[in-house]
Amino acid sequence: MLTLHGFPVSNYYNKVKLALLEKGVAFDEVYAGTRSTDEAVLSKTPLGKIPFITTDEGSLCESTAIMEWIEAKWPQPALLPADPFAAAKVRELTIFLDWHLEMAARQVYGPAFFGSAPLSESNAARIRKQIDDAITGFKRLAKFAPFVAGAEMTQADCSAFVNLPLVGMATKIVYGEDALLAAGVDYKAYVKMIGERPSGQRVNADRKAAQTKS
Repeated sequence: MLTLHGFPVSNYYNKVKLALLEKGVAFDEVYAGTRSTDEAVLSKTPLGKIPFITTDEGSLCESTAIMEWIEAKWPQPALLPADPFAAAKVRELTIFLDWHLEMAARQVYGPAFFGSAPLSESNAARIRKQIDDAITGFKRLAKFAPFVAGAEMTQADCSAFVNLPLVGMATKIVYGEDALLAAGVDYKAYVKMIGERPSGQRVNADRKAAQTKS
């Protein structure tokens, strides 16, 4: 049996969850907090990060590795193109979303979502430039035709669906404008489209329920 560990407010948890739901894979969900010091958890995710999964074969952490295993284990419906170069382009966009765009915006999540002290003017300006540079790069890679990597839903959509709204909300709170919209990335219709899929509906509903409880 496959178990997904984490919580439904985490974007990287929901990235994996969306892929599992798209593929119709049966799985359980077990709550796990971030940065656990429990040795039983650390044996499965060495830094205590979420998400991680447990399977009959063992455990896996890091959302990218988990996504690759899911694709290999359940190749249909495909979330990567069959053509090797096209598949690499999807991975390229997914990595960019996770490690450049979202990580740049993550620097303002503290003041945006968790009540941390406001950023200094110099830090706010430095981070905004990083976010804007990442958005410029994202625009060069994203297609929105209608999915983020092209005509078919892929792993990149699992990242885009959970990350783009966070980038937009965080920058709106901290900078007074949604940096994506300000840069001409009209992502809201795209997010609505994915959110109307059964997988997107489930992810959104579970996230909202978890937020209500917290």
